Amino acid sequence: MTDRGADALRQSADRLTVGPSSMRWQDGRLIVEIEEWGAPPLVSRVRGRVTLTPAALTGVEVALTDDGAHVWRPFAPTSEIEVDLEAPGWQWRGHGYFDANFGTRALEADFSRWTWGRFPRAGGSTCFYDATRRDGSTLALGMHFDAEGRAQTIPLPPKARMARSLWAVARETRADPGHTPRQVKPMLDAPFYCRSAVRTVIEGEESVGVHEALDLDRFRSPLLKPMLAVRVPRRARWRF
Repeated sequence: MTDRGADALRQSADRLTVGPSSMRWQDGRLIVEIEEWGAPPLVSRVRGRVTLTPAALTGVEVALTDDGAHVWRPFAPTSEIEVDLEAPGWQWRGHGYFDANFGTRALEADFSRWTWGRFPRAGGSTCFYDATRRDGSTLALGMHFDAEGRAQTIPLPPKARMARSLWAVARETRADPGHTPRQVKPMLDAPFYCRSAVRTVIEGEESVGVHEALDLDRFRSPLLKPMLAVRVPRRARWRF
């Protein structure tokens, strides 16, 4: 999307506006209005609405470092989503989720890499978070959320390697012993980041969920960071 200055930001208790795009809570749903431009090489308007209806909201916050400098906040791990963008074929409904990461330091200052996955299951969703920190310690988290938003940590299935991304980013997730997770749909490929739909098996249940792999050693490289300015343009001025 687009990086914008402070003048482009407006915020209230139930609405966040950044330039021409916004998100708001209305009648228990999160409504995202999008009016942006796609990145090169497909420079075109991206306009429309995404509506997310949570099964429940959670109060869960997970510290990703011992000092709490980085926090994962799974607001609505189990949701229904409706996408209606102004382009042929960009209208659909399905399962979705809403989460966020917060931090007081740059990710690359504290992490070398991580993988994350959210997999819908009968009656809820399961998330896996695996990370390698700069100090050599690791994070290994498995958490299941039921339809009411109640969360519990779960025993971790073994790690299972996946094929590398198109940019050779290393990928892995969790799966029952003897099962090999597979990408079933690419979503985003970058030199330091990959997002895709992945099929795996958890406690005997097959699931297709969203998976991401992030290589922060690559991201911090001075050769790669300038590429972000091309993919994510900046607009210094905005007037409402």
